[in-house]
Formats: sequence, structure tokens, C-alpha cells
Amino acid sequence: MKTALTIAGSDSSGGAGIQADLKTFSALGVYGMSVLTAVTAQNTQEVSDVEELSPKIIAGQIDAIFQDIDVDSIKIGMLSNEQAIRVIAERLNVYRPYPVVLDPVMVSKSGYDLLRPAAKNALLTELLPMATLITPNLKETEALLGYPVTTLREMEEAAKALVHLGPRAALVKGGHLEGEAVDVLFDGTDLHHFSGERVQTKNTHGTGCTLSSAIAAFMAKGRPLAEAVTEAKCYIQRAIAEGLSIGHGHGPTHHFHEWYTKEGIKK
Repeated sequence: MKTALTIAGSDSSGGAGIQADLKTFSALGVYGMSVLTAVTAQNTQEVSDVEELSPKIIAGQIDAIFQDIDVDSIKIGMLSNEQAIRVIAERLNVYRPYPVVLDPVMVSKSGYDLLRPAAKNALLTELLPMATLITPNLKETEALLGYPVTTLREMEEAAKALVHLGPRAALVKGGHLEGEAVDVLFDGTDLHHFSGERVQTKNTHGTGCTLSSAIAAFMAKGRPLAEAVTEAKCYIQRAIAEGLSIGHGHGPTHHFHEWYTKEGIKK
């Protein structure tokens, strides 16, 4: 069985972060492993607190995995601080894994800062050059580049600008774009558009985590980049369409929609 490793924070409500990544890996037939960077106190309405793990235990988790298990792909999510970013980059430089999907988680839906402002430069200089693919949404794209991105044409130029910063490819997600939901992939040579029907639902908690981990799962299984993005988009589209009304805020997507109904009945 192919394997995938997620390096990210924990979501106590189970809809995003490490929990969403591992659910996605399992749903797509990939053995999931995890390196925890932080523990969040959150639910479907808000992130109320974050406890960051020490660089020592982050490094220890990475070493424990790579010294024993073959890793076919990596997804990197919430990193929180500069020290975590630097130790992750240092340890991954030792093991040289490929591919690496980097989801630059910066702010929660409720507005909680999940990446300290001082850590942005470390993200740009230490991890972006190691990434096979970076998957920012529009707000994260604007934060990384320092200017607004509001149109499809600007998304195309932003994807190119992000690749200029170091990653091999960039997928700028247009879920917050007015009108049709379009994601733009620049693979270093060509631009690709991925359109999807906009689903009218509030149950979108963890969509970014789920999409990036789905791409990592398909790449672990040997799919070329554009094909992995295409299959991951199909997966997340259905997961959103069948999202779960759990909690009083933004409910989670249904990671196991192929296997169970919303009521938990096996299909």
C-alpha cells in the first residue's frame, strides 16, 4: 500500500487539520501517517486557542517515521511559528522526500491567526523551495505575494508569481472568487483551469486541508500533477456536496461519502 505523511496541526472537532488529512488518505486508499505541529481548541464555529509543540518533538516525529517507513508523499499544513518551519525544513532536507504538497494555512475561517506574521519569511525561504505544489486560497495568495488577487486573470499571474518564489507548481484556489468557482494551476510551464459547480452549503470546514491531502494521496499513487489535482477536485466536490450538518457553525465535509450515507449507513 502507498503511504502519505501529513505534517500539520490537530483540529479537536475533527473536520480539518491532521484529522481531515488522515480521513482523506484512508478514503482514497493510502496509508496515512502524521507529524503533529500544534494542538488547537476549535469547533465548527471558531478556533479559541492553540498550543504549539516544541521543535524537538516535531523533529523526533519526522525522524521516527523516515527511519522506519517509506514515505510516498507529504502534505504540509498548519505550521504556526518560525521554529517549527525551520526544523521541518531541516529534517526534510535530510530525507529528501518527494512529492511535497504545501498548504499554507494562515488564518482560520473565524479569523484566528494560525501562522504568526514573523513566520511568513521562513515559510517563503525555507519551505516554498522544497514544495512540489503549493495550494493557497485567495487570501493566502494575497498574504504571500503582498497584493490583492480578485479576478481570474490575476489568479493566473499570481500562480506564476508563486512559482517564481520557489515551488515547482502552484494551485491558486478560487473558492472565494465571485461567480464560478475556478482553481488555477501553473505547473511551471502551462496554466490549467479547474472549474467546479459552486455548492450552496455552510458545511465547508476543512475543505482546504482535504483538497491538499487528496492531491498528496493521488500523487502517492503515482498520478501526474494535473491528473492528481483533477481527481482530488472530483473528490472534494462530492465531499462538499454531501457535507455533514454537525455542530452549530461550518460543518465538515463528508470524507467517506463513497462508503457511507450522511446517516452512517453503508452504501
